[in-house]
Formats: sequence, C-alpha cells, structure tokens
Amino acid sequence: MTSDLLGSRLPLVAAPMAGGPSTLDLIRAATSAGAFGFLAGGNTTPQTLASDVDAARGLGADFGVNLFVLPHREIDEEAFAAYAAELAEEAAVHGLTLDPAPRSDDDFYAEKLALLLADPVPVVSFTFGLPDAADVVALQAAGTTVLASVTTPAEAQDAAALGIDGLVVQGPRAGGHSATHDPARTPEPVETAELVRQVLEAADLPVIGAGGVDGPEAVARILGAGAQAVAVGTLLLRTDEAGTSATHRAALADPAARETVLTRVFTGRPARSVRNGLIDRHQATAPTGYPQIHHLTRPLRRAAGAAGDADRLHLWAGTGYRSAPEGPAAAVIEHLAEGL
Repeated sequence: MTSDLLGSRLPLVAAPMAGGPSTLDLIRAATSAGAFGFLAGGNTTPQTLASDVDAARGLGADFGVNLFVLPHREIDEEAFAAYAAELAEEAAVHGLTLDPAPRSDDDFYAEKLALLLADPVPVVSFTFGLPDAADVVALQAAGTTVLASVTTPAEAQDAAALGIDGLVVQGPRAGGHSATHDPARTPEPVETAELVRQVLEAADLPVIGAGGVDGPEAVARILGAGAQAVAVGTLLLRTDEAGTSATHRAALADPAARETVLTRVFTGRPARSVRNGLIDRHQATAPTGYPQIHHLTRPLRRAAGAAGDADRLHLWAGTGYRSAPEGPAAAVIEHLAEGL
C-alpha cells in the first residue's frame, strides 16, 4: 500500500516537529523505511532552513517542508503583563528575568516562502493558519504539492477554497501545538478517525490523518476512515535519530509521568504536553497570544531543558507517548506498517 498523495512506499509520514526533534537523520531513517519525511521549517531561520533543504536533497527520496502561518494578532497587554509577573518566580529559579514587553513576528514567513519558490521542494505544508491563495498558486506553479493542516471541517472547507492539494487532519490527541487556525479555541475531544470522516464529508481532497497514533491499530483506524496516509510524531521522539533533548526524553520515559493535557502555559496557543508543575501552577491564568507568550517563556524553557528541570519544560507529547520506544526510527515505521 502506498500514499498516492505523497508517493511514498508506505502510507506513513514522519511529522515535522519544530524545536529540535525533527532532524535530517530522522527524516533519512523514516524515508529509508518507506515513509515520507518532513523538515520542520517553523521556529528556525531562513538560513538554517536553506541549509536543511540543501542537505535533504541528498536523501534520495522526496521530502516536505512545514511552515508556520502567523497572521498578526494583538494580545491583551494587561493580561500579558500579569502573566509575565506571575512567571517571575519560575524564572528566578534559573536566575532569569523575563522580558515584560510583548514581542511578535511572523516567523520569517515571506523569506521562507521566497526560498521555497526559488528552490522548490516536492511538498510544502502549512500549519496554524492558511497561506494566501497567490502563495498556493505560486508553489504549485513551481511544481510543489501544497498541504494545509486543519482541525475542523470548516477549516478544511476554507483550505479547499484556496485550491490546496491535500489536507493534514490533526486530531486533538496529537502532541505539541494544535494546528487550530484560532488559537483562542481549545479543540474538542474527537478521535482522529472520526475527524477524518467529518472532513472528508466537508471537503473533497486527499487527507493525511494525525493525532493519537500509538500503534498499528491506530494507523488502520485512520486509514479505514478514508485517509491516504497517517502522520506519526510522538512515537519518534525517543528514537536514536530524533533531536529530542535529554530532559524531554527522560520525562517521557519516567514511570511517574502523568497524563497529557492541552495547555497555553508555554506558548499562548493550545499544545499537548505531559502534565507538569508549570502547567498545574499556571493553567488557569495563561493567556492566548502566540508568538508573544512563546517568546516570553522561551528563555525559561531553554534554561529548564539545560538544567534537567522537567517541571518547567514544555514536554510535547501526544496521548500515546507511553508507547514511544527507544531504538532506531526505522523500527517504529516498520511496526506501524504491520498489517498494511
């Protein structure tokens, strides 16, 4: 069984995981095992992305690049200031003083898009929002397949109206950031397979399902719902080739680790993390505001990671994180492909 949309030997996708976990070695291992691999183009510079794209061309297989779409959104400055003050004690543990002035940016969207138009790649996917229709047309004219991440049937219809080639349907059990186009919305609980069915009724486009993939049975359910492929992220976090930090890896393997929850505590938009102390202490007060909250907490999160402080680190993980193994990434892909 192959993925018609992506052309990979297996209908499996190594999801883009920004911030370190997605590495060229991870993509190489996944593609060698028959899956489709993505570079994480979010939260990185255009220069780094250009270097990564150049390196990925040596993989001997098609690959994709994922970009963040960040329409400008104002943040409640009073709520931001109150949250910055609230986090002062957390930062002081690591000798830090957090910047009380909100900072916003668009993650170098125009520069990264220009790079991918001048030096086209096989696939580009967008998350957090939708690109302009002109950007979709330009990428397609360059020979690139264009995908958009969606979390509701309505978002899928908006994406279809742009002439997108396919959809990444992300269920709320996925680890890391929700792809919701409205960061003030907390996604409702729904199984990924059911969400795939709902989206296929709303939009006539090929679909990749993502979220809650903890084994081959989950893959079969999502494919059975009509998806052409299934994306996996969390199960790759502890593999040899992933760039996941030592603190994050240890937390995922800790038998005392608790449930995963959707939270705005770390970045100001919903993201699924293993529940820890920072979430417990600030879940009720964390405001909506990405990337402003992301920039506010980044020094604290970096310090926590370096110090082995899992209590204050974003521990991105989907609901199936307890099934995430150590060892080669190819073994994860081969396990998920059982029965296909």
